[in-house]
Amino acid sequence: MRFQEKEMKMGRTVLTAALVVLALAASASAQDNAPADEASGAAAFPIARALGIVGACLGAGLAAVGGGLGIARVGGNTIEAIARQPEASGAMFAPMIVTAAMIEGGMLFAMVICLLGVLFV
Repeated sequence: MRFQEKEMKMGRTVLTAALVVLALAASASAQDNAPADEASGAAAFPIARALGIVGACLGAGLAAVGGGLGIARVGGNTIEAIARQPEASGAMFAPMIVTAAMIEGGMLFAMVICLLGVLFV
């Protein structure tokens, strides 16, 4: 029971961090494109751009960590199942690969969205 409480606490911490990152990215992207300063060529809201870049980078990092953990969990559970029932290994291998590909695809999509956030914020 103690392990489940620890896992729940870690899940809440990760969720809180993700919400903070989303709030930072949303507040940074909510700013209008201000006219550039004629003398320096800098935007009027440099802190908003910086926060948007930080939020997008943190989002990409969380996507990479989440995808890695997901693929590791799928692989580990498949190996456990094969260890329990070795004759069913052929039937478990293809769904494991498809599931890992789906997780990786979602992870790469999230990273592309974060990259677009860095480039166009």
